[in-house]
Formats: sequence, C-alpha cells, structure tokens
Amino acid sequence: MAYQDFRDFLNTLQQEGQLLNVDEQVNLEPDISAATRALNNLGDKSPALLFNNINGYEKNKTQIAMNVIGSWPNHALMMGMPKNTPLKEQFFEFARRYDQFPVPVQREETAPFHEVELTENINLFDILPLFRLNQGDGGFYIDKACVISRDQEDPEHFGKQNVGIYRLQVKGKDRLGIQPVPQHDIAVHLRQAEERGQNLPVVIALGCEPVITTAAATPLKYDQSEYEMAGAIQGEPYRIVKAKDADLDIPWGAEVVLEGEILCGEREFEGPFGEFTGHYSGGRSMPVIQINRVYHRQNPIFEHLYIGMPWTETDYMIGVNTSVPLYQQLKEAFPNEVVAVNAMYTHGLVAIISTKRRYGGFAKAVGMRAMTTPHGLGYCKVVIVVDEDVDPFNLPQVMWAISTKLHPKHDAVIIPDLSVLPLDPGSNPAGITHKMILDATTPLAPEQRGHYSQPLDSPPGVEQWEKKIIDLLNRQQS
Repeated sequence: MAYQDFRDFLNTLQQEGQLLNVDEQVNLEPDISAATRALNNLGDKSPALLFNNINGYEKNKTQIAMNVIGSWPNHALMMGMPKNTPLKEQFFEFARRYDQFPVPVQREETAPFHEVELTENINLFDILPLFRLNQGDGGFYIDKACVISRDQEDPEHFGKQNVGIYRLQVKGKDRLGIQPVPQHDIAVHLRQAEERGQNLPVVIALGCEPVITTAAATPLKYDQSEYEMAGAIQGEPYRIVKAKDADLDIPWGAEVVLEGEILCGEREFEGPFGEFTGHYSGGRSMPVIQINRVYHRQNPIFEHLYIGMPWTETDYMIGVNTSVPLYQQLKEAFPNEVVAVNAMYTHGLVAIISTKRRYGGFAKAVGMRAMTTPHGLGYCKVVIVVDEDVDPFNLPQVMWAISTKLHPKHDAVIIPDLSVLPLDPGSNPAGITHKMILDATTPLAPEQRGHYSQPLDSPPGVEQWEKKIIDLLNRQQS
C-alpha cells in the first residue's frame, strides 16, 4: 500500500473522487485559505484541493495542495484502506500497525527532489508561492513540513533522529523562524547544541507522502524513529536518502527540501500565528534557521495546511495518531481494562477514555495515568473516563454518560498547576494550567453516588445488524 511519493497519493485521491481540482484563477490571499476554511466547514468527508491557476504564476506550473488528509476518507486512503472505512475501524487498524514498529528503513542514493539544486542566491519567495493563512499572522508561514534533527549527545542512535512538524515563519529569502515547543524533541536537540556553542543542523522537507507526515505528527517516545513508524503504518520499509550538508536522513518522496541550521543563541521576534486552538498565539522570541542548500522537483507542488478553529486538516492529521499512542501507553499500565481512547479534540487537550472498572475509584486512576504519559504532560487538560460499553468516538454516547453518571461533587477532580503547552490560550502563566478528570463511569463499591441497579441492555443482534446495514449502504453507494 506504500505510495511512491506525494504525487502518487494525489493521483489516488483523484481516482477515488477525493481530490477537487480548482482551475479558475485565484489569488494567493485570501482565496486559498478562504476556500480551504469553507471546505472544512462542510463536514468530515471533504476532498483535498489542488489549485492549478494562481494569479501571478504560470497555470499548471505552480500548484498548491490543501487539505490533503483533511477528512476521514482521505485518512483511510493514507492507510491504504477503503475510503468509507469507519473511524473506529481506522483507530484499531492504526493500533495494530503501531504494534508492528519498528520496520527498518530502505536507503536510496538519489531522490526525485534532486532534479534541481541551489546553493547560491537562495530565495524562498521565488521557489514557493507563499501566503498568509490567517489575516492576523505575523508573516508567511510554512506549517506542514517535516523538520529533521538529531540528538547531539548520541548521534549514532537512529531512533533519536527526530522528524517533527513545527511552524516555520519566513523571515527572509533564506531565513526561517521556528518555534521548538519544549515538550517536543527538537527542543532537546537545540539545547544540546547550544550548550556546546554550536549550530543545530536541520533539514526541512515539504510535500511529503502522508505516511511520514502522519508519523511526524505522532507523539512517539524520544528514541522511537518516525521513519521506522512510517514503515509500520504503510506495511513496508520507508525510503530515505542522506542529506549532503548534514548527517540527517530525508523523506525520499518530498517535493522541496531545505538544508540549513538553527543558529546558536540567535533569537528573533516570531508570530503572531493563528493556531490549532482557534486563537492567535501572539509573538515571542524564537530561534532562527539559516538555509544553505535547496533541492526541489521541477515545478514542485507546494503543500500547505490551513489551521484555525477546529475542525481543519490538523485535527484529522493528528487525531488517530495521537489517540493510539495514549491507548498503547495506558494498556501498558492497565492491559485488560482500557478499551479505546479518543484524544482527537484540539490535539488531545480533551481525551475520552473507555475502560473497564476493577474497583471504586479506578476510573480516576486511569485519568491520572493519562495525564502523565509523554503526550499527556503537555496536553490532556480534560480527561473524560467512560464505561467499557460507551464508544468514546460516539459523542452522543459520551454526553449521555456525562449526563447520567457524573456527580459534580464526587466525579470532577481538579488538579492545580500542571504543565501544558504554552500555546493553550487558557493557560496562565503560559504553560501552566489546572487539569480536570471527569469520571462518567458507573460507580463500583465502595462508591455511593447514585442508583444504577437497573441498567438498560441493547436488544440481541445489534452488532450483526450494524454490519448488515454498513454492507447495504456500501452496495447502495457503489
């Protein structure tokens, strides 16, 4: 099921009716962001957009792809599954493939992006059709690129080479600003380099196959390789190629690659930026990247990502792959109890956990464990725990559980002054917040908080009928 490169995936979307070509002439601002925001407002089965006629550029020579995995059908296709695969099935299939980690990489000598190489007179404004995503942004941003860096104390450890997605503000023709969030691996690498008084080599890959973008957005452990996880997700080795200026590996199928280094000790004002929280994050002093070498394909396709009030492509891109690591880490502590985890809401600031109960108070312990996972430390501001028979992906069922099982006095646990990512607009000061566990499970002894002696059981045969109805719907659609 592995896609050869970014264009191969776009072709698959085209064949499956999940790519909309926009051939009428559009302006970079505000048309592209406005069209993508409008698309996101239309539901969770939206296609990707490919803009082929941009004012000021030659038609079909400069193209911009938006919303590439911005729906559940496109997410399913990213995994090589039928586009109508239900979300819950995508979750458990992702979890199954997650367990296949690691899958060793396949190294190549050359890549398609080697078609054009620049080492002098680099000008990002000539290479990329840059535009602001939201009107209040402090400048042009690149927000869906894979940024590769390496541990400076253990450079031979392949797993400690990080592939992450970080917002990049264009500061000049060959300079970028970057926000290395403290909870993410690149912040560790930068600290190590600056303690040595050295620049940190980085590579930035734009327009990559969606499997590596998905892996890069997955909260893996520090020593787990995103490339080896990409191989697990696609079911075969992921292809990489060496950078020329640094001991770093690059996604083979990228459209554009920028090689450079984060400058030691140098900081510049960065922001504001319209973030995934649906709020502008303000301006802060952030590190700077100097670009020294550029490669790109002939007429590269610029992949961008609109970001703003959920839901946007961000939420599909980091939904299942945030939920599954939390699910796996909770199962390490509670292997027979945790049923499923839905951490798709605002990057897991809200997480819903379905669990069996062993004794009174058990659900609250599961909630506290979620907050101490690697992802939960910086996110998981509100954790909702529901019974095993409540589907955490079915919000009406979750709301029912909260409505009927939660006792505000006994079941809302507030823990003060815990860490959260600084982008959370509710944190005060930035990076510190109270967190809350909502226990919406049925009480077990010795708890006394309601009368639940007559639970309502579903009629027999519901699961079989669910499958029959799905089959009938599929036949009708085909």
